[in-house]
Amino acid sequence: MLDMGIPDGEGVVLVLYLFGFEHICVAVSDLYFVDPQPADGQEGAERGVRLEVRRLEPGELKGSVYSARPISVDRPLWRVDLLESVSGPAGSFDRTHHHPGIRGWEPGGRVFDEGLTAEPLKWLGERLGDLDAHLAEVGPADAASLRACVPEILDAVGRLLARVRAGEAAAVSGGDPAAGVRAGWL
Repeated sequence: MLDMGIPDGEGVVLVLYLFGFEHICVAVSDLYFVDPQPADGQEGAERGVRLEVRRLEPGELKGSVYSARPISVDRPLWRVDLLESVSGPAGSFDRTHHHPGIRGWEPGGRVFDEGLTAEPLKWLGERLGDLDAHLAEVGPADAASLRACVPEILDAVGRLLARVRAGEAAAVSGGDPAAGVRAGWL
């Protein structure tokens, strides 16, 4: 797991957690987002936590056996956004959704699920624990390793959600909402 909390240049901290396995990783980040062309009912700023399952590619060593290994976190395979509207009540998860279909780098449409909105961490844990049944790209070794790490992943997501609610993450100052605003690693 890698936890990178870095300033974005305006004093806001962006956080990224990575859980790496054989061919995939789970990336978790805070996210603040304003869509310049929102769908009906999706207007206004959103904030929360984004989780993506992505391809993971280890590179060749660039030096001795002791050298650092390059690692590429590549294209997304699946995404879930534990978002809520900034103007709405905390804990509403009113914008929480997932993207079961991703083409290249572009996600498919938002899919809202009552179970995800009602109990996001439970739903997420169940889905991650059975990810190989939903994604052909996830092989048996990755699926088993991922299942073993689900409690750690959910703990990181829960802690990051608490930081978002406390105003320590997924907060943005400035930007032009008409042009769109996005702050976060993912």
